[in-house]
Amino acid sequence: ACRASKGLGASVIIFDNSITKLRRLQNNINSRISTSTIQPKVLSKALKRADIVIAALQIGNGRVPCIVSDDMVQNMKNGSVVIDVSIDQGGCFETSEVTTHNNPVYIKHGVVHYCVPNIASRVARTASMSISNLLTPILLSIGEEGGVDNIIKKNEFIRSGIYTFNGKLT
Repeated sequence: ACRASKGLGASVIIFDNSITKLRRLQNNINSRISTSTIQPKVLSKALKRADIVIAALQIGNGRVPCIVSDDMVQNMKNGSVVIDVSIDQGGCFETSEVTTHNNPVYIKHGVVHYCVPNIASRVARTASMSISNLLTPILLSIGEEGGVDNIIKKNEFIRSGIYTFNGKLT
């Protein structure tokens, strides 16, 4: 979303509580972007100026924290848009309500809300191609290394993603 927005000429600010993630994102984007840790005053000020806000928090298996209050949404510009990608885990906006692909938006406090869970299901073919592009090199590596046992021993990336092995939780 950041790269696409920058490509369209948008001014982008990324918020996260992990400075490591913010630095990694700046390096991956290959462009200077504004970043900040999640501080209510700074976030509130940015929301007042925003045309589009994309919230994509993720917390393991739990519910994401609500970081944008009802008051913050009320102070946003009329006609601005919020996209709550985290709605699957409860949503990060206090004003978020689950919507569907058939009725994807609603307006609250003059702000358009898009809160569809599992957004990728709308473009299932594209999502399938993306996951296939991700998995194919991994499967080829497994074949080149002589099987799963060898790739687990040699590749830290694969090893850290193993949850079960030989019928046991790792």
